[in-house]
Amino acid sequence: MANIKSAKKRILVNETKAARNKAIRSKVKTACKKVEAAVTAKDKAAAQASLLAATSEVDKACTKGVYHKNTASRKISRLAKMVNGLA
Repeated sequence: MANIKSAKKRILVNETKAARNKAIRSKVKTACKKVEAAVTAKDKAAAQASLLAATSEVDKACTKGVYHKNTASRKISRLAKMVNGLA
């Protein structure tokens, strides 16, 4: 355990930020799973609606610094490709 006051504060701040990042990543994963479920069910309308929501979540995560912009772009691209694959 840290003895220095600034080190103790660092530990607390890191725990807080880790919890926030985990919550944001969890939201993104849930949104992506909804898109994948709609694609699996071959429900184009639901897939497009959930893609819109997932894109929004991924973009939010990117702006908050949870995901790198290329990672966010890749996730959105893969989801869009799956939805566009439904004909």
